[in-house]
Amino acid sequence: MPLKLMYVTNRPEIAHIAERAGVDLIFVDLEYIGKQARQGGMDTVQSHHTIEDVRRVRGAVSRAKVLVRINPIHEAGYENGVPYTSSEEEISAAIRAGADALMLPYFKTAEEVRRFVRIVRGRAMTIPLLETPEAAAAADEILRIPGIDRIHIGINDLSLGLHSGFMFGLFCDGTVDALARKCNACGVPFGIGGIAALGQGMLPAEYIIGEHYRVGSSAAILSRSFCNCAKVSYREAAKIFYKGIPAIRKLEAELEERMAAGDLAYFRD
Repeated sequence: MPLKLMYVTNRPEIAHIAERAGVDLIFVDLEYIGKQARQGGMDTVQSHHTIEDVRRVRGAVSRAKVLVRINPIHEAGYENGVPYTSSEEEISAAIRAGADALMLPYFKTAEEVRRFVRIVRGRAMTIPLLETPEAAAAADEILRIPGIDRIHIGINDLSLGLHSGFMFGLFCDGTVDALARKCNACGVPFGIGGIAALGQGMLPAEYIIGEHYRVGSSAAILSRSFCNCAKVSYREAAKIFYKGIPAIRKLEAELEERMAAGDLAYFRD
């Protein structure tokens, strides 16, 4: 099956392009609590999206699902002097605004995931983002929690937590393989990190997509290396999506043919 592709944007016009090109989930990113302290100084995405962005994106797409990354489980409080509501209020607001799926980031315990699922109460898909060493260590318990629809393995923060020098090294050191085996054994669908356009990225996207197929992943985020809409025009963004998504789908079809024929040389190289 082709990978479920996600793209992060709060711009309705870009969401519309992405949907037309074949992106499956438009990703609105509300996460900010503690993120600047955790990733300060790094070249990572800190989106500063809002609930109103969820409404606007929801109105711009019809086929694609709207995925909202909320903040880690929290009570009402303050971040840099600015108040924020509790997880219960944030989750309900995102669902009212049109979220089809919710992603819980940076959890460390199974109890945080249980609370997330309890708060959602079946009103949206639940996608825990496994991106801490503590969560990886508790994966067996987490994967048995009823109500989880999908797991996403966040290799950027996970590699930081494990003090790995290179996030894609988690494919080589057995970390991703071990988590993939656990997900597959429990029958829980999972995705991994992000991918660039073919021929681009820190490692060519072709090899990363091959790794997705090798371990049984079914979802990936299209990274800024695929299309950084903050730096290109609307017209150029459309060209990137309308060329880039079919290229990925063509590669996937080739990989599926090789797997069906038992030709695994690509995956060993």
